[in-house]
Amino acid sequence: MTVHSQGAVTAPQDAPPKSAGGQQTPPTTKGAGTSAPRRGRKPLPAGWLPYLLIGPAVLSLATLLLYPLAKNVILSFQKVDKIEFIQRKAPFNGVENYTQLLGDAHFWTVVLRTFTFTAANVALIMLIGSLVGILLNRLGTWMRLVLSMALVMAWAMPIVASVTVFQWLFDEQFGVMNWVMRTLGFSGYEQHNWFETGLSTLTIVTVLVVWGSVPFVALNMYAGLTTVSGELYEAARMDGANGWQTFWQVVFPNLKPFFTVTTFLEVIWVFKAFTQVYAMNRGGPDRASETLPVFAFVEGQSQGHYALAAAISVLTIVMLVIVMSFYFRLILKQEEEQ
Repeated sequence: MTVHSQGAVTAPQDAPPKSAGGQQTPPTTKGAGTSAPRRGRKPLPAGWLPYLLIGPAVLSLATLLLYPLAKNVILSFQKVDKIEFIQRKAPFNGVENYTQLLGDAHFWTVVLRTFTFTAANVALIMLIGSLVGILLNRLGTWMRLVLSMALVMAWAMPIVASVTVFQWLFDEQFGVMNWVMRTLGFSGYEQHNWFETGLSTLTIVTVLVVWGSVPFVALNMYAGLTTVSGELYEAARMDGANGWQTFWQVVFPNLKPFFTVTTFLEVIWVFKAFTQVYAMNRGGPDRASETLPVFAFVEGQSQGHYALAAAISVLTIVMLVIVMSFYFRLILKQEEEQ
């Protein structure tokens, strides 16, 4: 309130008015009790949201994978060699490409070589990778860090660069391996050609593939071992189990999903390995080290049998699907057991 010079008292302008009983009434707010309608987008139906979220990914896969796959399947039923490619003609010839392949002894030799190559690589990768993973779990902090960094650097090395290093290691004239063999006293390694046969070439490729794939298995194995409770190891030791029995009775049952998934991933990666085999010796000598991906590439790009190469790639996909069907059956069986 304000007191004037004459002694009159006036109430402040901001004070709320008083009611008849002398009590102040709360101020009224403009628009109180009414809520203004909000303007915005209408909510999407709940059932459409998941499809909208995965829509870009599905569209990208359809553009980058499904469309080329469909064109490749169509090409496998056509006759497209160098002449047809120049004339831009693609006449359909039914299943002639497939009958030609299935009746070709060289094709079945390549198939057998591919499965043997895949089996040998996957077995070595899983064995060595598991052992290195167990070693990582046993090492101290600093040694584990050093070994992990070495594994990551080997894993991250580009394939072409690693192939170049291995070509230098096994070079006929300046190779380190010839020098090592001569130093150890072995004769016949003066300018020895390590890529003389298809078997020796694939052996070197196997060493390269295993070297580049072991880090993935080892690091995942170590990550899986960290989830196994130490009480299980203590119980196994109290029961008198040795290291091998502890692995089969404690580690393997707990990491069975890891072994299943990793094994089938390695099967896929090794089965479709192309760069290591082709860059090492172009599938030679005399096409004796070709696997199915390299066989398809050589038939298509070098020989000019484009439709036949498409048929080879389709058969390769069919074989991988058959192999993966066993994987899905194992996954479903494990889910049923849980």
